[in-house]
Amino acid sequence: MSDKIDYGTLMHDAMRSLIRKVLTDVSENGLPGAHHFFITFDTRHEAAELADWLRERYPAEMTIVIQHWFEGLDVREDGFFVTLNFGDAPEPLYVPYDAIETFVDPSVEFGLRFETSEGDDAEESHLAELSEESREDEAETHVEEAPMEEEAEPAPRQAEVVSLDKFRK
Repeated sequence: MSDKIDYGTLMHDAMRSLIRKVLTDVSENGLPGAHHFFITFDTRHEAAELADWLRERYPAEMTIVIQHWFEGLDVREDGFFVTLNFGDAPEPLYVPYDAIETFVDPSVEFGLRFETSEGDDAEESHLAELSEESREDEAETHVEEAPMEEEAEPAPRQAEVVSLDKFRK
């Protein structure tokens, strides 16, 4: 038993549970209204499943859009399966919740960002140099609202990989 409550891990678990509940509802009822999701995930995660050509094109992270065209959304306890259209080529993906870095629904200015140092040697080295107080601050989970920019023209009916820079602070 630890002498501390690990709030960061508890918050990450709660945020992943929220994503699972939202995706479960979408798989059962479809996307309501103008809702759509930008999900950035770590393509290096050992449980992530994607075509080799996608992994080569996005060796570190990839952002998928669940909006107009998607099928086979199958939400599981540890992740979700979905088939998206990449240039008229349907591709199945499996995204583990642990691999998700950001989850954004720009239609309601909602966003989640997971910040961890697991598996990142450079980050672990950087954290080792920080004081205990700074380390705790840096390891905190951030729940934030994503700022909205001008509405773009409706996207074509296919998946797009986009940059989330406009949603980052």
